[in-house]
Amino acid sequence: MPTYAYRCADCGHAFDIYQSFSDDALTECPECGGALRKVFGSSLGVTFNGSGFYRTDSRASGSGSGSSSSSSSS
Repeated sequence: MPTYAYRCADCGHAFDIYQSFSDDALTECPECGGALRKVFGSSLGVTFNGSGFYRTDSRASGSGSGSSSSSSSS
């Protein structure tokens, strides 16, 4: 089950809760009864591991093959 973060718009109370995908979003603060909002931040459950592909990877390999072909032709 995913964990969702909520923050009250009225009192600022913040908490995390485990909810199923099929559960409705919470709307009422347990502290003051105010309006709750889901908090989206850097604590999302997505992580990227490994070397991956970066914008500079294609440039580095492209310039490397270009310089090696000019070096071999000299």
